[in-house]
Order: sequence, then structure tokens, then C-alpha cells
Amino acid sequence: MSQAPALRVSGSARLPEAVLFDALDLELLPARWTCLLGPSGVGKSTILRFIAGLDTQAVFQGRITSDLGPNIPRNVAYMAQEDLLLPWASIRDNLALGARLRGEPIDQERLQRLLDRVGLSKLANRKPRTLSGGQRQRAALARTLMEDKPLVLLDEPFSALDARTRSDMQDLAFSLLKGRTVLLVTHDPGEAARLAHRIVVMSDQGLVEIDPPPGDAPRAVDDPDMLAAQGRLMSRLREGG
Repeated sequence: MSQAPALRVSGSARLPEAVLFDALDLELLPARWTCLLGPSGVGKSTILRFIAGLDTQAVFQGRITSDLGPNIPRNVAYMAQEDLLLPWASIRDNLALGARLRGEPIDQERLQRLLDRVGLSKLANRKPRTLSGGQRQRAALARTLMEDKPLVLLDEPFSALDARTRSDMQDLAFSLLKGRTVLLVTHDPGEAARLAHRIVVMSDQGLVEIDPPPGDAPRAVDDPDMLAAQGRLMSRLREGG
């Protein structure tokens, strides 16, 4: 993996019938977690797709710059809310998908280490439908890490999980993504308060940066400062950003 990059998204986006966002200026700090919150429909997921070079209905006018150079999408790993595992492939084959599509040799040692770290070694030859929701999300996280990219985009990856599994997955993701630049889109103020080095709230009026709680992330689920920050974020979101 190359060195964790800084990245900046500056510009506007338009849908066929309306402006999605205007005069956006979002900066990601290297090797830090930036959490992006806001109401549905303001363009949070669209920003991730722009950075990753994925198709979207919106047209972007602006610049996405990074010390990665001009090939930003080639240095991105993307994890969506849905696990997007291939149902007919084993968990092991799902992790190897990126290398197979690129015609590259599969690093079997790395693949096995990731299976071990996410606790799926004994389930590696099973199909996704036989796994629980938490197990599938762990497989999706391992597949994301198998790409070994310095920039990681997470689009509400844990929102479908129960509270305990979500907390466990947050801790696991934070541990496994150490040293990478991470942009996490979430609707959960508690998740942002636990994980973020930077918290940004997006609304129709633009971006507002909110100070994260003190202390190192991931913060304890019962940390008083974290809970207070969660409350402030919830109030900000209820006010419309």
C-alpha cells in the first residue's frame, strides 16, 4: 500500500432536474477518519461515487485533487451499505474477486490473514446466503481490505446491523484500516462521535465542521464526552444541519 493521501473535493453537482450541491469544499486529512453526516438527498453518497470514479446520475463540475496524482480511483477501496457479495461464489472467492477481474495473481497469504482477522477462516468455503448479517459484513470488509488501497470510502456499511454487532464492526474496521485515509458516510451521530478524527455535517446550505470529542478513536461506547458529542450532533441534524 502506498502512503495515505490527503484529498480535496471542490465544486458542484447537478442532477437533470436540479442542483444537488453547490460550492462544496471537502478536505480529507491523510491517515484520518472523516465522517460525513447529513439528511438523505444532499449528495453524500454521490461524493463517494465521484471520488471512486463510479457512475452516477449527477454531473460534477469542479476538481478532485490528491497527492495520489491523476489516478485517484485506482487507489480507492469502496464498501457500500449492502455487502454486494456474489451469491454464487464462496467467501474466499469473493475476497479474491478484484484480483481475478484484473487478471492479477491472488495473494493467498494475505487472503488467509484477512480471513483470520475477521474470524471467517472456518467459513471461507461457504456461500454468502449461509452466513449471518454480521458475518457477511465482515466478509465485505475483508474484501475491501484485500484491495490494499490507501484511500477507503465507506457508505453506511454498518447501518443494517444490530447495535452490538455494529459496535464490534466499528472496532474491527478501525483496527484494520489503521494508516489509511477513510471517508465514512453515516446517518448515525453515535458512529461519527466514536470513530471520527473530523466530523462534517452536510446540508443544503453547505458543509459545517463539528469538533469531535476528545480522546483517541475509537472511543468507548459509554464515554461521557462521546455521548455528549453524539447529542450535539443529533441536535444539529434535527435542526437541518
